[in-house]
Amino acid sequence: MVLDANLSILFTELPLLERPRAAKRAGFDAVEFWWPFDTASPTPAEVDAFVDALDAADTKLVGLNFFAGDMPAGDRGIVSWPGRQGEFADSVEIAVDIARRTGCRTFNALYGNRIAGFTPSEQDELADANLLVAATAVRAIDGTIVLEPLSGAPDYPLLTAADALAVADRVPLDDVALLCDLYHLAVNGDDLDTVTSKHIERIGHVQFADAPGRGEPGSGRLDLLRHLTTLAANGYRGHVGAEYRPTGATADSLGWLPTFRRELS
Repeated sequence: MVLDANLSILFTELPLLERPRAAKRAGFDAVEFWWPFDTASPTPAEVDAFVDALDAADTKLVGLNFFAGDMPAGDRGIVSWPGRQGEFADSVEIAVDIARRTGCRTFNALYGNRIAGFTPSEQDELADANLLVAATAVRAIDGTIVLEPLSGAPDYPLLTAADALAVADRVPLDDVALLCDLYHLAVNGDDLDTVTSKHIERIGHVQFADAPGRGEPGSGRLDLLRHLTTLAANGYRGHVGAEYRPTGATADSLGWLPTFRRELS
């Protein structure tokens, strides 16, 4: 089990392309990002600059979201959003290109909010088709699609591990897994002990923040180290992304890191 830093939420006091170097200085050799571009189709120069920043910092990209719409405005993915299939396909193609250059093999496909004017079944049928396209594309590089339950998004339909796995079961490929975000699952009332044991074989990636508040470990009430230790004991060997909102500067929020690294190594 290897800790990584999600640089779309950590080190945000710095420009995005400066964050890999800051993460490296803080002790992270691996990083992950939400979609790091403003559009689904960034220019080749923008993609090159992103990859070059990772290379220059000597950090490994281990997780990448597909384009998810306007996240600050409340969008939470376009997998199930009618009329945006082209944007999703474009971001899949670009993500696979980035993966070939960086070694990234885990891709988060945020499902998308329910949209007025479309029935849930219409959106779900579209999501199935889009996920099949994505899973087929990442299979060529031995990649995995992960589906993430979210909290704090009232129109987002995947709230629990069971919700995400039910969607994965609809895709006729075995390249779709659960993103086990301990924070979101806990806030939504999922039992973390059950998720980290019952679904261990279907977990493709893990993320964490404390709850309530989504701050660093120790800022809330979750026993994050115990849950991560349970995952390791049950056989999880992948990366674990720190995806929290620091209460101050990111570097000042990392007091938990030495203990977690020692206990999880």
